[in-house]
Amino acid sequence: MSNIANDIRIVITGVGLTAPNANNLPDFRKALLEGKSGIRMFETRYLPPVPAGVCTFDKFKHETKKAARRGTRAGSISIYCANEAVIDSGYDFQNKDRSRVGVFIGITEHGNVETENEVHSLAKYNNDVKFWTHHHNPRTVANNPAGEVTLNMKITGPHLCMGAACAAGNLGIIYSAQMLRLGEVDFALGGGVSESIHTFGIFASFKSQNALAHHENPAKACRPFDKDRNGIVVSEGGCMYTMERLEDAKARGAKIYGEVAGYAYNSDATDFVLPNPERQAECMNLALKRAGMDPEDVDILNTHGTGTQQGDEHECEAARTVFPNAPRPYINNTKSYIGHCMGAAGALELAGNIPSFEDGLVHPTINLDNIDPDCQLDGLVINKPKPVDNIKCIMNNSFGMLGINSVVILKKFED
Repeated sequence: MSNIANDIRIVITGVGLTAPNANNLPDFRKALLEGKSGIRMFETRYLPPVPAGVCTFDKFKHETKKAARRGTRAGSISIYCANEAVIDSGYDFQNKDRSRVGVFIGITEHGNVETENEVHSLAKYNNDVKFWTHHHNPRTVANNPAGEVTLNMKITGPHLCMGAACAAGNLGIIYSAQMLRLGEVDFALGGGVSESIHTFGIFASFKSQNALAHHENPAKACRPFDKDRNGIVVSEGGCMYTMERLEDAKARGAKIYGEVAGYAYNSDATDFVLPNPERQAECMNLALKRAGMDPEDVDILNTHGTGTQQGDEHECEAARTVFPNAPRPYINNTKSYIGHCMGAAGALELAGNIPSFEDGLVHPTINLDNIDPDCQLDGLVINKPKPVDNIKCIMNNSFGMLGINSVVILKKFED
């Protein structure tokens, strides 16, 4: 991390989200503490029904039907989450300079949904391209979800999507913090989104790799660290944060959810798909170093664990390397409730843990009935919430294909 403005403190002041089991932070937290899964059977093109996480937010709460028809599912998710975050923050958006607002959204991929649908529809017309939609290009450019937010909210500051595979949700937070520290913006909307369930290709690809989860009860399909886990549950979702410099947040009397204490991202440089536990551990340690913290300062470690055999084992190996003798952290996993929300995963999973600063509870990992010995971790919270005194620090892991790793450390705000 650069030394530029490194002492400027960055805080989260608003949260807007949609997950397969909730459409706002209080309901999301309640679902996590009650063990409520959001996974159900889902029909997708060319495949039998599969377990998936489907969001049920009010699509037209902040977006017109005309704009939704022209835009994308990822755009609709982003618009919903961004507007909800601003409302939650209490920021006087109507009377602020919107050229000083930035929108920074992490994505896994974008454009596959729209392209698959358009190719499928074109077949009905003997593949005559005169029937190809003129909305294709703005729908599929990589900046689309963030761009749709700026159009919807009349934001004239910078916008950007970060393609960072399943590490992307954390990257939206990291990039927002960096832009605030550099003085490029005064108010940032940062996080991650995913519309992945609306493309059959992602299901087909994981199935061809024998990495697509299956279970007779879809609520039990996502089983990170369990000996009987059999793959990933693909989900959609989104989470956007409003982020500000501490001095600005305090000046307007904003509530503060937490302070970004440290972050890091790096590359494995070893394989297209298989993770590298050594690089993951390096990323976690670098985030701690930048936060000025030791491993024993971390109270909660929210794991990336997706339910794949090697992925879970490698992350656990990395965690044991970073936390060999620490009495904490307590360790949990959020995907066991909502599946893998891809580009949204990191941002959503952090959100699910933020209320721990206030309620003193660590939400558990569910569906963990028979722990894999290779995934044994001291402090793993299983099936029931864990009351913990004085929770002050959360480490949030998100790792992705092509060896991209990201870690965000959030601490309880103390003036």
